[in-house]
This record gives sequence, structure tokens and C-alpha cells, in this order.
Amino acid sequence: MSEHVDVLIIGAGLSGIGAAAQLRQGLPELSVAVLEGREASGGTWDLFRYPGIRSDSDMFTFGFKWHPWPSDQSLADGHMILDYLHTIEQEYGVDRLIRYQHTVTAVDWDTAAKQWTVTATTPEGEKRFTTNFLWACAGYYDYDEGHKPEFPGLSEFEGTFVHPQHWPDDLDYAGKKVVVVGSGATAVTLVPAMAEQTEHITMLQRTPTYIMSRPAKDPLARLLGSTLDRVPDSVPFKRLREKAGYEATRWANILLLVGSYQLSRRKPELMKRMVRKNVVEQLTARPGQPGMSEQEAEAYAAKHFSPPYDPWDQRLCVVPNGDLFRAIRKGKASVVTDRIRTFTPKGIELESGETLEADIVISATGLKIKLFGGVKVHVDGEPVDISTSMSYKALMLSGVPNFAFTIGYTNASWTLKADLVGDFVVRMLQHMRARGFTEALVERDPSVEERPFMDLASGYIQRAAEAMPRQGDRAPWMLKQNYLSDLRVMRREVEDGVIRFS
Repeated sequence: MSEHVDVLIIGAGLSGIGAAAQLRQGLPELSVAVLEGREASGGTWDLFRYPGIRSDSDMFTFGFKWHPWPSDQSLADGHMILDYLHTIEQEYGVDRLIRYQHTVTAVDWDTAAKQWTVTATTPEGEKRFTTNFLWACAGYYDYDEGHKPEFPGLSEFEGTFVHPQHWPDDLDYAGKKVVVVGSGATAVTLVPAMAEQTEHITMLQRTPTYIMSRPAKDPLARLLGSTLDRVPDSVPFKRLREKAGYEATRWANILLLVGSYQLSRRKPELMKRMVRKNVVEQLTARPGQPGMSEQEAEAYAAKHFSPPYDPWDQRLCVVPNGDLFRAIRKGKASVVTDRIRTFTPKGIELESGETLEADIVISATGLKIKLFGGVKVHVDGEPVDISTSMSYKALMLSGVPNFAFTIGYTNASWTLKADLVGDFVVRMLQHMRARGFTEALVERDPSVEERPFMDLASGYIQRAAEAMPRQGDRAPWMLKQNYLSDLRVMRREVEDGVIRFS
């Protein structure tokens, strides 16, 4: 026996919760189920428990446009984001749609029946669902394990070795020497969060990353919020002004994101100088406080914060109120740019000959890509090779009917793209219901040339590039990773001559 629903969503993280909430708003008459492999919702924000976990995008664009972020906190802690998602679940009735410990293993489209059969493993055994439309919202990385390079001599290390994706609840790092291997968003979050309790913490990086400081609380949101707080609730249109204030803050951050990315691509040398200036200012001593001279800060920035690639070839990291640089100024943290020769019983020997003593080594070495949670996709019993598919608007796959997926931006807030996908899928389903269509399909256009699905040089993306679908060289087979441009493409009429409805 199988259970049937109109729309089935895979994953109850940020994307899945958002998708279900948008369906509840736009198509409340449809039956919806959300299958989640873990015992809790929240995805990334429930899985990762390492110290200091927070957003690396501003919350005014990381929050959903249809449910304003309720704070002036721009870079928010993980528990705040999780609370925000749980609030959405309850307010939109999504919590009643989620089936926990349902790990989807295979999906098969039946052309004759015009429906998907979805197979999931559960503690009670295998279950099957049928659905008219399937929406994959499981992100793009492996929840079971992160990327773990082969470290020579690791078996000889006598200390504790940890990957942030599986943070031990009982890890005691107080007074310990800690080395964090990596320089991405996880590393720059861990180092300042742990620095005050460790004897010393070192960020060991093979290649520097572009890192900038921004205020933890958004200045515009604080200004608008403090102004509205003085207005009595009884005053007409206060709620309207609050919404307008949120929209103003959100669009200010969107324009900042798009502008900084475009500046990086068009005038990389100027962007490099701007980032370097910010780093030097953050490292230079304040009056009466520890820190470096301007000359020392310049040399430190040149060695440890000047990547050999252009800004946004890889994701640019943001730290709230310069917390990473503050830990360095105070002498609680340091950065070493070198390569690992081998682990030793007491630490890490580097190729330069230097040895880093360590009681704890944290491998903040990134994610492992696993599209759609590793689900095997079939059409009429035949397996689909995702890598040969071309993505339509980065949300549908050629040759795969009644299927959508949500993968957010890599160069901006994930949710900006997730909202665009949600808007489009809801409009498409409304169109299909209004016209009596039961199938939506896109087929590859032989005249469209292939382009990489994700145009970033980050290691975790490059390691999985061959397994990803392709995108095209023009719309609607291509999105430009530019919200303003993508907004125009996504909001066009659903009937665009590319999607075939039947």
C-alpha cells in the first residue's frame, strides 16, 4: 500500500520548510507531505552544533521575503535561525506535514499514470508514496559526512581530531592548544568563538580567503527599528511602516550583495584593495588596546589574507564586528599559511619545517556534495544520469517531468534563490490546475551550449562538478547568479514555449 499526496517535498530544512509554507499560502487546497530523513527539522541549522555557528549571509536576505526576519541582528547565531524556522513551521502549519525518519532512496516517474512513486526507508521498514509533483529540497551536500582529505600521519596523532559536521557534545577545549585546518566560513566562525577559552587557537590554511568585517546588527534596521519603537501601537499604519522598513533593509542588502559581486567580477583589483584596507584596519591596534602597528598589519594581511585568486572566484567570508581579527589582535588566535607535511603524535609538521603543537585538531575542510540527498531518480524505470541533464531556470531538469529542486545561491543568500524557486513552482502548479494539465516537462534544446551549473572555484564544488547537471549559455537555461537579473527571468509567464504542458 502507498499513500498519495498532490505534492511531495524531500527535506525539512530551510528550503523544504519554505517550499511547504509557500504551497500552504498559494495552493491551500493541495495535499502536501514533507519527508525528512533525520529526527528533527531545520536541516543545516539543526545538524551543525559547533561553537559559534551562525549565518554567513545577512538575515534580511537569508530570511524569507514573505516572513520578515524579526530582529536587527544581521549575522545571526544558529539557534536564532532555528527558532525562526520553527516559528514558520507552526504559523503556516508545516509542522503537521513533516514525516520524520523517512529517508528517500529512490523516485520513479510513471508516464502512463502521470505520477511519481517515492520509496523511503523508515524505522518501521520501507514505505512508498505516490505524488503528482515532486520537489527536492534536500540541498546539495552530504549530511552524513563532510569532506575529509587524506592527512598523512593522522593515525599517529595522540590528540583529538574533529570534523565540525559531527561535533562532540563533550569536547572540552578549555586551556587546550587547538588547530583549525581550513579558512572558509566554518573556520572563521570557529576560531573567534573558541579563542577566549583555549590556550591558543591557530587557523591553518593552505590558501588565504577574502574576509571582511561587517556590523553584527544592521545599521539601517537599527535606525528604522528604533524610530518605529517610539511610535505607539495605536497609531494607524504602524504595521505597514514596519513592513516597509523591512523591505527597505532587505533591498539595501540585496543591492549591496549584487553590487559587491559585480564589482568583484568587473574591477577585481579595486575590490582587492577594499578588502585589504578593511583587514588592515581590523588588525591595527586601537588606542589602549592590543594589536599590530599599521606596518605589521599590512605585512600580516599580505601574507595571510591575500588570496591568489580574484574576489568571488570562491565565496567571500564575512565576520561580525571583526571578531576574528579581534581575536588575532588580542593574541588569542593566529593564522598560519602553509601545507601539512604530516601529523605527529603532538601536532602537525608543516612543509616549511615549522611544527604546530595541538591537543585538538579540527578539520574545517568543507562539504561533500550529494545532490538531492543521494536519491536515485528514474523515469519509467530507467535511471536518470543527472550529469547529462540540463537545468531549466536552475530548478527543473531536462527529461524529468513534474520535478523541481531548490538549490540556493552560492554568491549571495541561499534564500534569495529559494524564494524565486518557490514563487515559480507555485505559479506553475496554479497554472497547471487552472488549465487541467497533468504533466510539465522540459527537453534539451540542441542549440543551447553547456555551462557549469555552479561557477565557483571552491574545492567542494570543483570536486563534484562532473556529477552535477549542466546549465545553458542563455535564459531560461541559465541563471546569472544575479538576483536582479534572475528575478526578471523567473517572473516571466510560465508558458514560455520551453516548458511543455500536457
